[in-house]
Amino acid sequence: MSFPLLTATAALPAIGAVATAAVPAARRTAAKWLALLVSLATLALAATTLIRFDPDGDRYQLTESHAWIAEFGVRYELGVDGIAVALIALTALLIPFIILAGWHDADPLETGDASLSSFAAGRWRPTQGFFALILAVEAMVIISFEATDVFLFYIFFEAMLIPMYFLIGGFGDRAHEHGEKAAATQRSYAAVKFLLYNLVGGLIMLAAVIGLYVVAGNFSLTEIAEARANGTLDMATSTERWLFLGFFFAFAVKAPLWPLHTWLPNAMGEATAPVAVLITAVVDKVGTFAMLRFCLQLFPEASKWATPAILVLALISIIYGALLAVGQRDIKRLVAYASISHFGFIIMGIFAMTSQGQSGATLYMVNHGISTAALMLVAGFLISRRGSRLIADYGGVQKVAPVLAGTFLIGGLATLSLPGLAPFVSEFLVLVGTFANYPVIGIIATFGIVLAALYTLVLYQRTMTGPVKPEVATMPDLRVRELVVVAPLVAVLIFLGVYPKPVTDIVNPAVKQTMSDVQKKDPQPEVEAAK
Repeated sequence: MSFPLLTATAALPAIGAVATAAVPAARRTAAKWLALLVSLATLALAATTLIRFDPDGDRYQLTESHAWIAEFGVRYELGVDGIAVALIALTALLIPFIILAGWHDADPLETGDASLSSFAAGRWRPTQGFFALILAVEAMVIISFEATDVFLFYIFFEAMLIPMYFLIGGFGDRAHEHGEKAAATQRSYAAVKFLLYNLVGGLIMLAAVIGLYVVAGNFSLTEIAEARANGTLDMATSTERWLFLGFFFAFAVKAPLWPLHTWLPNAMGEATAPVAVLITAVVDKVGTFAMLRFCLQLFPEASKWATPAILVLALISIIYGALLAVGQRDIKRLVAYASISHFGFIIMGIFAMTSQGQSGATLYMVNHGISTAALMLVAGFLISRRGSRLIADYGGVQKVAPVLAGTFLIGGLATLSLPGLAPFVSEFLVLVGTFANYPVIGIIATFGIVLAALYTLVLYQRTMTGPVKPEVATMPDLRVRELVVVAPLVAVLIFLGVYPKPVTDIVNPAVKQTMSDVQKKDPQPEVEAAK
């Protein structure tokens, strides 16, 4: 029996979460180091998975299948294609940086600080809990990418809400303009809103999962997709459309897609910067990934039927998110609305139904995770120094902390998809792929790029340039730990911006197979090349 690599990759952070939570309360530093070591070991397993995966081999590789709930046809089935492998690698890569960036985010507040109320001084949960929850989320996200049993996927798709709820509500941002009691209220509101939105989506999906079982007789993605392809499983048109909508609704909430997006600005605004990265760079990718894996494979005809409406919603997300980002005065909420715009591009690429669009969307998932992590983590370092999330409270930072300002600029330029940085290639592929089938949608979507340049450059100008404000005059530059977090992310952004081939070579075969599932081909050029 071969080594269960996929199980080990998901189980290691789960075991690490339990071990970290069990560290004695007085050993906070030991808990941090244990969590970091577990995340690095998980990264090594994810790298092994990446190395062992053959892009030209079978669609699903490193598969595992074991009986679980035989009475209901539920199996413990795992397998990865090129898209899943890329996203597992992204998740495993980001978690160590998230842990390092949040090294002091759950430390007890100094009770001797007269500016803090007794409520503020006593509200922080144990440090061990913070890092254990991060590892728990990592485990659930990884197994969601690996699951090829629909019911198994659903369980972890929903279960990850629990640790995320506590990370948002229990370990929120300490920088709040209205004081600690108001901050606690806002954290609670954001956490509950996050949970309710995603629970509603999950309950609708559960009804669709049950409906799928009634129609197909099992939960195996590979068996159902194969039966759909060879004609042995024929769904009524109305049944397929209703099931598709049940799945898509849950994924659109998680993604998030307009108008189901409103939980994200609250959650990212009230969470610490590392947890905000965990939300948008890791957890939300499960939604867009599931659109590719489940919606298009299980319901190909319904996916094509819904494409025009979904493209309109994606276009609204692109423009709406960018416009609201322009008007933000809170740094973290600005990044949140920018992410809504970027997820619009990803979803647009998926449903453009071209190989360029879907390759670009998958590459965008990876690149958005890295670029958002770089920008948000540097923003978190900035906010922790000043104690404010408001853009107006900064000015002249580049004169006193040039390295911090420089890395902030690179993260911002990646967010606006500057050529030479990783997101440019993915955004270009999405636009090319969309324009091939839907030229009007593609043309309007390009305005999102213009707005991205506006909100990014205005943010940098207002915070980093101009006269040095007295409150930032003594601001220290990035420390060694913070440089260790930011420098590798910047290096990856530049590398993938110049040479994206390692990622595209992995994801393109999976994209071709997905295109085959929906029986779509790339449109041919209307003008013949000159001979």
